[in-house]
Amino acid sequence: MKRITLLVTAAAACLGTAAAAQEVTLRVHHFLSADAPIQTGVLEPWEKMVEEQSDGRIDVQIYPSMQLGGKPPQLFDQARDGVVDVAWTLLGYTPGRFPVSEVFELPFMSGTAQETTAALQEYQAKYMGDELADVHPLLIHAPAGYKLHTKDTAVASLDDLGDLKVRAPSRTMTDGLNALGATAVGMPVPEVPQALTTGVIDGAVIPWEVFGSLRIEDVTQNHTEFGAENGGLSTAVMALVMNQSTYDALPDDLKKVIDDNSGAALATLAGTAFDEAEKAERQKAVDAGNTITVIPEGNLGEWQEASQPIIDAWVKTMTDAGHDGQAMLDDARAMLKKARGQ
Repeated sequence: MKRITLLVTAAAACLGTAAAAQEVTLRVHHFLSADAPIQTGVLEPWEKMVEEQSDGRIDVQIYPSMQLGGKPPQLFDQARDGVVDVAWTLLGYTPGRFPVSEVFELPFMSGTAQETTAALQEYQAKYMGDELADVHPLLIHAPAGYKLHTKDTAVASLDDLGDLKVRAPSRTMTDGLNALGATAVGMPVPEVPQALTTGVIDGAVIPWEVFGSLRIEDVTQNHTEFGAENGGLSTAVMALVMNQSTYDALPDDLKKVIDDNSGAALATLAGTAFDEAEKAERQKAVDAGNTITVIPEGNLGEWQEASQPIIDAWVKTMTDAGHDGQAMLDDARAMLKKARGQ
């Protein structure tokens, strides 16, 4: 009897050891190609850090280009519902669902990727808790300010926008482009190359950094920037989020690995990666002899006046929802100014 007891105890110990060493697999899903800056500059370094710091107990598997199925607007819910463990997406792909975050999608509320992402860390902590309550957020960030890229018409003034059909990344920028005189067409960014080629749109509001992965550097030869002083026409709030139950099921030491590679630490990595890609893709356009028009800060008065109703509408929406919309806008602007070192 004693021998049997010892064997059972030993077997239980072995099972416990095997269970403790069991790997955790995290499937990460996103909508861009494997050579996009989000994968090469953020997700792959994150994968390496998490796997090394967990001594191989966490296995990160990245699935680009919607390989696990669905459409880009479904990614947030895929993470929320446990269809995938981690998803990266744009919050603006589900219009009206994340209104608090839309402040950074308003016209001329952007800077470099590093600046806007730094501001978002403060803003997220203060205002975005409820909107992200259904997931475990790993990173809230932004690319560099969006520029306007067109096929045939060089846009040097507000009048040049005319009735151009321009891709918009979000509900807020759809309203903004319409207010500026363009005809806005909302669509996820993977659809942009085909839409430009077939004439569904005449141009697109996107950052430089996504050019290479979309293969549209030869489709648009005219590019309009809105001055280094204000960053760009708009931006998008991007989110890397984890299924809450997946996170909760991790042992404490593996939770610490995830925590150590989330938030501010990951924000610095993302801001740097996106800004470096922004510069590299812009230089390709310069080398190709494309037309790049920079509208200085001092010449933006008519643009800002035309788009002011979009900002006013967002403030009213927040106030009607029980927030202090003007205070939130003022805070976001102050956070951006602080991030710019002004």
